[in-house]
Amino acid sequence: MANVAEFDFYKQAQSYYKLAPLIVLGSGASMAYGLPGMAELAVYIKDNVDPALIPSADTGSWSEFCGLLDTGTDLEAALHQVNLSEEATELIIQAVWDLINSRDEEIYRQSIGKNSMFPLGTMLSHMFKTSLSGLDVVTTNYDCLAEYACDQEDLYHYSGFSHGYTRRLAEPNHISCPRKVNIWKVHGSLDWFYSPQDETMSITKSSLRPDDFRPQIVTPGVQKYRKTHLEPYRSIIGNADTAISKASSYLCIGFGFNDEHIQPKLLKKCQKDGACIIVITYALTAQAKALLLEGGISNYLAIERAGNDNQSRIYSSLIQDPIIVDEDRWSLEGFLRLIM
Repeated sequence: MANVAEFDFYKQAQSYYKLAPLIVLGSGASMAYGLPGMAELAVYIKDNVDPALIPSADTGSWSEFCGLLDTGTDLEAALHQVNLSEEATELIIQAVWDLINSRDEEIYRQSIGKNSMFPLGTMLSHMFKTSLSGLDVVTTNYDCLAEYACDQEDLYHYSGFSHGYTRRLAEPNHISCPRKVNIWKVHGSLDWFYSPQDETMSITKSSLRPDDFRPQIVTPGVQKYRKTHLEPYRSIIGNADTAISKASSYLCIGFGFNDEHIQPKLLKKCQKDGACIIVITYALTAQAKALLLEGGISNYLAIERAGNDNQSRIYSSLIQDPIIVDEDRWSLEGFLRLIM
């Protein structure tokens, strides 16, 4: 283990980055743009789902669900504790979609004509300056920020569907191109819908969704386990697992390590095979700290915000205790100045 005085986190970050890491985007990566977190979603659901539309058989369960939210239970925990029908769950899905989609649309409008709004795009373009022909992004987020980041840099992205305005499910080799970013959205996307003909489709601008098309996103709770066994989630998760298994380095941005669809294979690679992992985030979750610092991972670098936006707290497998530096390295913009 290195002496703190000799510890060079620049060198460690750059050595992990040179391995072309698979990128994992968590909710923190989107909240930086003003997209809602679980707490805001919980309030929105309570305020915007009309109780009159709740099936009579769900009345008691719905009251219990809202009561849990009122007493401070987080949204995911409340959805685990209360068994709601498919009809009630669809109302929650619609409310979640409405709020996130409205924010996503505003971000898209702001991004048009701006060439530096998405540091993720800058990083992807930089990674393609090597001989790489493909990169993988795995995300639990529903929003389309990763896709917008690719558009910013004129990079082709594949998310499980064909190309065009109205897209159908397609294999990864549907289109051949010199450089491709695979975006594996394991919980669905704002632009995925279930048609009346039982077909999953992707509509390029989701504000154009026909009234009889249902959003294809997976909310937290019991429904997540049931729905992700179905298509297109099963194939998307399978492709994400394959990409994670093949990678030797990972860059996690705003990821809290609370998702069973991503972290098991990722952690196994880090624990068993010595794969390298970088985590950058506003604040490391307790789960992330436990897994990184006490989970048998031999090659890690984790950076979170310290006292202010221009301070970073750095945890590393190369030193015993964290250090604080007077630099922004916890945000993606700050991290890019570290490795580019």
